[in-house]
Amino acid sequence: MAKTQTSHFLVIPFPVLGHVNPFMQFSHVVAKHGCKVTFLNTESSQKRANQAASASASASSDQTAARINFVTLPDGLDPEDERNDPLKFLFSIKTSMPPLLPKLIEEVNELDGGENKISCIVVSMNMGWALEVGQKMGIKGALLFPGSATTLACTDSMHRLIDEGIIDPQNGLPTKKQEIKLCPDMPSMDSSRLPWCTLPKPFFDHLLQEMQTLRLGSWWLCNTTHQLEPWAFSLSPKLLPIGPFIDQTTASFWQEDTDCLQWLDHHPPKSVIYISFGSLAVMDPTQFTELALGLDLLQKPFLWVVRPNNKGLVYPQEFKGCKGKIVGWAPQKKVLAHPTIACFISHCGWNSTMEGVYSGVPFLCWPFFTDQFQDKAYVCDVWKVGMGFEKDENGIITRGEIKKKVEELLADEGIRERSLKLKEMTLNNVDEGGQSSNNLNMFINWAKE
Repeated sequence: MAKTQTSHFLVIPFPVLGHVNPFMQFSHVVAKHGCKVTFLNTESSQKRANQAASASASASSDQTAARINFVTLPDGLDPEDERNDPLKFLFSIKTSMPPLLPKLIEEVNELDGGENKISCIVVSMNMGWALEVGQKMGIKGALLFPGSATTLACTDSMHRLIDEGIIDPQNGLPTKKQEIKLCPDMPSMDSSRLPWCTLPKPFFDHLLQEMQTLRLGSWWLCNTTHQLEPWAFSLSPKLLPIGPFIDQTTASFWQEDTDCLQWLDHHPPKSVIYISFGSLAVMDPTQFTELALGLDLLQKPFLWVVRPNNKGLVYPQEFKGCKGKIVGWAPQKKVLAHPTIACFISHCGWNSTMEGVYSGVPFLCWPFFTDQFQDKAYVCDVWKVGMGFEKDENGIITRGEIKKKVEELLADEGIRERSLKLKEMTLNNVDEGGQSSNNLNMFINWAKE
């Protein structure tokens, strides 16, 4: 009897946590649909993930996890090299990994007696080279974008913005400060807040080339819903919303402090302020001091994530922190779903934004770079489920501003109600028969045709 064909995805995230995490969640979602997944990490990224999982004792052994096989390739850097130079890291990967991928694909395809070969390669931004490899080997390809559909549509419009004189091709910066719209119904964007404007010029050049390469992907998958950012989907037929990813399985490069969940259990509903700025944002020491003292001023319980690699940050002597708990890394999805969380002070990375949205938690937005400013605009101006902070003349968010905005947010019942409505809408999309669920089923079926 002929064996039923199933989709076999080779997923290749760029090895930073903000990309690896949605790819891990995507992998678990499609594995639950009976698909096979080969997850390609760099050797250094896999090592960090294994160490964190081992320390957290969080490795999964269910049938879904059994459908996911992990493989690695070297990133081209020496073991002792620091991987915090993003350009060096990026270009090392682009040089080292493409020649090695065809052999790896052949080895994976030979497993199980050559049954169930890779049917589709799914890549993140910066890994478009793998679509070129796949095309030469006759394998379908797709992009899974780790940011919003709006950010992807904006980045895809780079050449258009250059042609219209909005962006200077010599440096990637706006020719003048102005409000722009990519389509008539879309919210306005500040030209100085375009996703690449805070990045070095070589990265702008890379993005111009990368977007051309990513056109090899038949679909551009997005961890979002159509209702959250409908204007973006009018800009490209490739964009396909399949989110939100609500699977509790996540990847981590640091040990998660699960004790914080028991700590939350001892607090009343909607009483705890959760603060986390993701895996990459770096805070100025002066700003760190103001945040610490602002939390003291509030006299409210707080859970604050301060990453282990945040070197050089010193808690001020007068900081008491007696009502709070500080952890190196937290199981964020479980934290945001906890009934004691009152609000989320966030950098507005898209993964965190989506996790807050489908948990129904109001936001206080503190963006640092790239797409985070656009995500903040959606949270505050479009969905109206959060507020932003105002900086003083020195560019600092003061302790007084922190106290003021937290108190304003917690007193705003309208924001709380809209947050819960947005939660219901996003979760309906991933229920059976929801638009995102239908899109995902269509994509899986396309991949195995």
